[in-house]
Amino acid sequence: MLATPLAVMFFFSIATSALIAKNSTASRIEPGLERAVKWKWSVESHPDLEWGLPIHDISALHPTTPPHQPHQIESLSATYEVKKGDALVRIAKKFKVSATDLKTHNQLTTDLIHIGQILQIPPPQVRLATKATPNKDTGTPAQSPSTDIVAQRVFLDRQGFSTGPISDTPNADFQKILHLYQSAHGEVPVASKISSPLTDYSLRAADFRFIAPPKAAHSHPPISKGHPAPSTPPTYEELLSTPFLAYRSPWEFVAERFHCDESFLRKSNPSLGPNPPVGTLFHVPNVTPFEIENVPKKSPQPDSDPAQAVTASITGMSVLEIRKAGKLVAAMPLSKARPGLSGRGEWKILDSIPRPSLATHQERRVSQSETTSPFYTNPNPTPLPAQSTLPAAQVLPPGPNNPAGIFWINLAKEGNKDPLPFGLHGTSLPSEMNNFESIGGFRVSNWDILRAAQILPVGTKLQWKP
Repeated sequence: MLATPLAVMFFFSIATSALIAKNSTASRIEPGLERAVKWKWSVESHPDLEWGLPIHDISALHPTTPPHQPHQIESLSATYEVKKGDALVRIAKKFKVSATDLKTHNQLTTDLIHIGQILQIPPPQVRLATKATPNKDTGTPAQSPSTDIVAQRVFLDRQGFSTGPISDTPNADFQKILHLYQSAHGEVPVASKISSPLTDYSLRAADFRFIAPPKAAHSHPPISKGHPAPSTPPTYEELLSTPFLAYRSPWEFVAERFHCDESFLRKSNPSLGPNPPVGTLFHVPNVTPFEIENVPKKSPQPDSDPAQAVTASITGMSVLEIRKAGKLVAAMPLSKARPGLSGRGEWKILDSIPRPSLATHQERRVSQSETTSPFYTNPNPTPLPAQSTLPAAQVLPPGPNNPAGIFWINLAKEGNKDPLPFGLHGTSLPSEMNNFESIGGFRVSNWDILRAAQILPVGTKLQWKP
């Protein structure tokens, strides 16, 4: 039966729209990598390289501490081992926090503690995400919907169920992870389980070892409403010229440290300037911080345990799920770094490479297809002519803003010991990794790739699920 003109026009309109959408998406490339996405890259490890920037005189960069800011507070990762004769109230008094905050920070349901127990000590300035107002009917504090979302995200993150960069608005990643947690635990993570979804962090002098000086700082261009004002994005040459790909501002440093979206961090701290100095107090999500200074030099992968067999799966090319003895123990949003990447059947986890750098001779990737029209792809493309390559490799140095992030985990197909050219790794764009093409393979946030590396033994089965 012949197609009607109307049907032909409809098909042409749909196909053309899909082609335009595809080209529009492909054109959004991580700043500085516009040409680099076309080249082959290899992963290198240099554990002996300096991790961070050399700082000889921090006072010259940030000479004063604002008078309204308090002095350095206790680190959020400070711990205390319970000793004989200790009581929760006494420990709280020792660290100048309330017993309620100490219980909440450690998710305790009673005041009972035992000798040898390790308690996480919150800073003295722990506060609620919003001022509690009495509910007229119950007399209990009332919270806004946005605060409820932040509290749920913080709770899920602390359980190993990352919702991606935390903000006060829901998105697709949040909904997926929330559903996974509910399915695995049979409960809804209510906001009341986290009474203090926000806490405080004071910027330290040592933090500036991982933050580029203001004159060299760049920000990624804004993508959506609420993002920072645009500034000049880095060029490829600038990415190559530094020994360490540091954070481009204190805002970016603090946002990644506390697993949150930078625009949400700015919204939560509206009185702070563009380059906060040492001693600046930030209000941040109350999660276990990602400490860039403590990224290990060696692989943190555990030994395999047959009694607690670990398996992993990538579902819908959007979520990495990790199970131990059949129980879901971690889940995190995932995206592919470049178009065309996919998987099927069963793969496996190999070794990991901490603090990776990326090297290239500017050799072009092999073309998989040759498009001859908007509606036809040649299954047997003409081989591309050989391209000239560089005699010496160009290297994107390690650091949190390396396109592969702070960790790379090698992957292999079932029955093959050779690592694939694309692995599982971190990212320099946690809030935008679904929107930008980059180099690498399958990416998660830097805080999530470290979590994954600490759970996944070499040899772990990785299944692809629709």
